[in-house]
Amino acid sequence: MKRISLLYRMSLVLALVAGLTYNNRVSAQELSYYLPDSVTYAPDVPKPEDVIYHHVGEYHVTHDRLVNYMKALAAAVPSRIKLETMGLTYEDRPQVLLIITSPKNQQRLEEIRQQHLLLSDPSKSASVDIENMPIVVYIGHSIHGNEPSGANAALLSAYYLAAAQGKQIDDLLEHVVILFDPSFNPDGLQRFSTWANQHKSKNLVSDPNSREFNEVWPGGRFNHYWFDLNRDWLPAVHVESQNRLQWFHKWKPNILTDHHEQGSNATFFFQPGVPSRVNPLTPEKNQELTAKLAKYHAQFLDRIGSLYFTKENYDDFYYGKGSTYPDINGAIGILFEQASSRGHLQQTANGLLSFPFTIRNQFTTTLSTLEGAKNLRKEFLQWQRDFYKNSLADAATYPVKAYVFGDAKDKAKTFHFTEMLRRHQIDVYALGSNLSVSGNSFEKGNSYVVPMNQPQYKVIRAIFDKTLTYKDSIFYDITAWTMPLAFGLPYAELNATQFNPALLGEKTDKVSFPAGEVNGGKSNIGYLMEWDELYAPAAANELLTAGVNLKVSGVKFTIPVAQGTRDFDFGTILVPMQMQRTDGQKVYDLLQQMAKKYGVHINAVPTGNVQSGSDLGSAKFTPLVKPSVAMIVGQGVNATDAGELWHLLDQRMNIPATHLEIPVFNRAELGRYNTIIMVGGTYTDMNKDKLKAWVQGGGTLILMEEAITWSAQNGISSVTFKKAKSPVDSSSMIAYTEREQIDGAQQIYGAVFGADVDRTNPLAYGYHQDVVSLFKANKVFMEKSKNPYATPFYYGPKALQSGWVSRENLDVIKNSAAVIVNTVGNGRVINISDNPNFRAFWLGGSKLMLNAIFFGRVIDPASGRTED
Repeated sequence: MKRISLLYRMSLVLALVAGLTYNNRVSAQELSYYLPDSVTYAPDVPKPEDVIYHHVGEYHVTHDRLVNYMKALAAAVPSRIKLETMGLTYEDRPQVLLIITSPKNQQRLEEIRQQHLLLSDPSKSASVDIENMPIVVYIGHSIHGNEPSGANAALLSAYYLAAAQGKQIDDLLEHVVILFDPSFNPDGLQRFSTWANQHKSKNLVSDPNSREFNEVWPGGRFNHYWFDLNRDWLPAVHVESQNRLQWFHKWKPNILTDHHEQGSNATFFFQPGVPSRVNPLTPEKNQELTAKLAKYHAQFLDRIGSLYFTKENYDDFYYGKGSTYPDINGAIGILFEQASSRGHLQQTANGLLSFPFTIRNQFTTTLSTLEGAKNLRKEFLQWQRDFYKNSLADAATYPVKAYVFGDAKDKAKTFHFTEMLRRHQIDVYALGSNLSVSGNSFEKGNSYVVPMNQPQYKVIRAIFDKTLTYKDSIFYDITAWTMPLAFGLPYAELNATQFNPALLGEKTDKVSFPAGEVNGGKSNIGYLMEWDELYAPAAANELLTAGVNLKVSGVKFTIPVAQGTRDFDFGTILVPMQMQRTDGQKVYDLLQQMAKKYGVHINAVPTGNVQSGSDLGSAKFTPLVKPSVAMIVGQGVNATDAGELWHLLDQRMNIPATHLEIPVFNRAELGRYNTIIMVGGTYTDMNKDKLKAWVQGGGTLILMEEAITWSAQNGISSVTFKKAKSPVDSSSMIAYTEREQIDGAQQIYGAVFGADVDRTNPLAYGYHQDVVSLFKANKVFMEKSKNPYATPFYYGPKALQSGWVSRENLDVIKNSAAVIVNTVGNGRVINISDNPNFRAFWLGGSKLMLNAIFFGRVIDPASGRTED
């Protein structure tokens, strides 16, 4: 013990010496610490400290000061820099992009852009002369707000590119057009910089236990809605991603860099990643060029003595990340991961790690990228041309010739899916004639066709492909994301026999949100709103908020309407006019507003007498109560899960939800809420007795993922669980080096499963397919309820639709419950084993989530009927 203590003291002394060296060597973080001395710098160009009021690395730059400096550079050196505003974040912070190149190139910038775009058009690219064409490089920083060395390095990179003088910089700018994005995530960067700066001491504290290094929930990693924007390049749900993608495709860069941070005890990572975890859609040439560029990173980091590693930990599989999305767009994505100081100076396993040191590495690899891009310019340009030419050749031999999709009953989801395709420059055509294929019927006017024979062939496959075979069983992120399944849209592959050009109607350049309507004029009996459309819950909530009484149908029925006799499904919303406190004209006007705003279809009825089913005055039509929702948030709660639900309710459905932290929940009066939601996470400090009493009093508790386990363990719900078998026999002797592979294979990184659905259950209202695709990324395996009516969603024997899952986990998922409803006193507990709101693009699960909110209290699992 004495020896260990002595070694520990020696390490502290060495750390202190290193700290003193740090303070003496870098002191006020002078620019000379970072910048190369091989060039001179124009004295009239403002230095970072002239605008941001501190030296680089002395504090964490706030987003507003970062933008101010970029504006100052653009004003000071307009011959080299053009500043564009791509758009605004949710918190209305500007997303700026600097276009940096030589004065000569700036004068013909649009001509260069148009010429460059021709490389991605196989019908024109062959004639493009690349001999003197500049390469286009997108430099992006800190998509995770609490990985700030990238955005802080942007100050240095921008200054260098603006102020450096001489043949070296002139040659670089003559041959490279730089799209310079100083902050991928402005809202997150602002949140984290405020945290780090407000906890900085004059005498820097390096103890990792200090508050400076331990953010409060949800932390600065995410955007406003607690989303990881580095998973949103492909879904493009968020405004930040949408704004950025417009400029990505406006230029189609050859290289995109993505500057991140990793654990503090690491060094520096740059790609290539793990070879066996490269998505098979990524061509081998992509990895060859990545490796060639890597030599420049190694060379530049060697110059400053920084250690690094490659081909470990990180992969190139999910195309929703900044370092992989370019790989299916004729470019090379490069991931940089710097060990994070998190604050200003932190003790790590490798000694003291200073914030300036992390910034210098990021800046250095920006320089290495630009040097490599300049020297490999023609090879990268040729690769872009070849990539799109090869894509058409691959499409010609691929057995799928087109995809058809569309849902006549949910035009809004069809709209959003089409909108997403168009963001990726995918050609989409209206369906030219009605089509029946693979058990689905697609209507002209409500369906679209995506032919494979187009330049964005690789992106189409990344969106539509199902994957069930893999080279590896360990992944950095999810293993499947088949987008039409995620959206819950009917779709089908068309082979050479099924596809013909006559199916291609008008090309769709811009899609419009579907128009809703109120059919049949005014009625003194009532109106019927179908629940199929995505935004029907938003319309219902707004009507309830306005004081309009609504009922929901627990039966199918047929009734006359203006267009003739119509069939209406379970979940149809009735607006009974004689039960309203509001004037009939006002109700009618409000319904018209809702139809237009949310794209829903509403039918006036001339009678309450149905031709089949139950009359409109039947008790089968149950009154609805306006949801009053609280979501538990804070320490222990999965922030992204919570953010996905917040986004669904706030951005899509216009439903306000209270965010209750656990200490507030424990002291709050809960009578104002009729619905409480707990997403995945741990809830150790929550008052379980108070929660159970609230449910018993008539509340609806919605649990997801690990919250189900917590609830069952604490006697709130009555769910039992299945357990996967171990992949190894306990008596076996296995090499220690096999542990990572064996244990890693048992993780569920994320796969798509089809749940069989009882469409008569209120939780399934609005669905018109018998299988609903859900995303599973946990080990919550629920046994089916012994009550035959209480498991409305379950996984059958062949549930896996796409993705990797071990044999042991697949066996336990088979015949397990996806959703269970428990009665607890007068209340309900709705257990959803997975996350139906995954990354906000899983619109196929939105209806389940909203049904739980709107109809949870009308479910009677004891009898399988809705309560009268």
